[in-house]
Amino acid sequence: MLYHLLYPLSGTFSLFNVFRYITFRTIYASLTAFLICLLLGPWVIRRLSRMQIGQFVRDDGPKTHLKKAGTPTMGGVLILFAVTAATLLWTDLTNFYVWMVLMVTLGFGAIGFSDDYLKQSARHSRGLSAKAKFNLQVLLALVAGWLLYRHAGFSTRVTIPFFKAFSPDLSWGYIAFAALVIVGTSNAVNLTDGLDGLAIGPLSVAAATYMVFAYVAGHVKIATYLQITPVAGSGEIAIFCGALAGAGLGFLWFNAYPAQVFMGDTGSLSLGGAMGTVAVITKQEVLLVLVGGLFVVEALSVIFQVSYFKLSKGRRIFRMAPLHHHFELKGWPEPKVIVRFWIIAIALALLSMSTLKLR
Repeated sequence: MLYHLLYPLSGTFSLFNVFRYITFRTIYASLTAFLICLLLGPWVIRRLSRMQIGQFVRDDGPKTHLKKAGTPTMGGVLILFAVTAATLLWTDLTNFYVWMVLMVTLGFGAIGFSDDYLKQSARHSRGLSAKAKFNLQVLLALVAGWLLYRHAGFSTRVTIPFFKAFSPDLSWGYIAFAALVIVGTSNAVNLTDGLDGLAIGPLSVAAATYMVFAYVAGHVKIATYLQITPVAGSGEIAIFCGALAGAGLGFLWFNAYPAQVFMGDTGSLSLGGAMGTVAVITKQEVLLVLVGGLFVVEALSVIFQVSYFKLSKGRRIFRMAPLHHHFELKGWPEPKVIVRFWIIAIALALLSMSTLKLR
């Protein structure tokens, strides 16, 4: 919005020429989202408390989590508001990819909100059925994949890190592939969101990482030099990623241990869906496995645990899944688990950045 209002004035006032630069708008989108979360956070927490929208803790989880019962949840609405407002303020609103990523983010947010709302209505830790939640996610992701497939100039080739000469074209199969990335990332982030600040920290790191990838992919000369697939118009997604990282840090102010508020499925499903969509748009879909490696490991720990439990008739690989609960039950204090997982997320992000040259 500000881009459309102020950049046209650059012919009269040279100061407004800065609005043409994606880097400038990314920085201020990040700061805008951060300040929205920081300033509105206390008010949102008070409102959620008055409405008695509190966390329900599973009986079969770690006993140390019982004290978290009643902590305000559904804080994801604050993140969504901050990200959406900052994105609308600082991006070029004629950009197709901006509306694409906002559609998925808010759509997945609506699914998560429905799940959280049902939990509050039933006063129980179960909301939407797993089948209903998954079907809604798949439907929305397939629509997103189809829209990208139909968009003029969008490539259906998949970029494979470290192999610059190998880029298979999936043609119409790319729709299903894109849906798999989006839904998989959404659920992986959702599974990781089990400790105070555990999900939002690595999510902010991943958003900052893809902020760089989006900018590079949108700059034809830089993309060509680095031998990555250029995506005309994807540079505006860097602004969205900046807003996401800023909102994440602002929310972490209140979500850090001991948490004053939880994001709920409203936040985790939407933010995961957003990251999956950004990865698809920037043609760095496979690299998301490395950037979001922490989320992948958390999701795999659940898959392996459940599969092995069924095949071995009751035996377990981990003391409890997702993986962060395993370390809790081994005696690690919650803050230690959280910070160590953050460190791993940062290391994976740095490693993924190196792939820009290792091609």
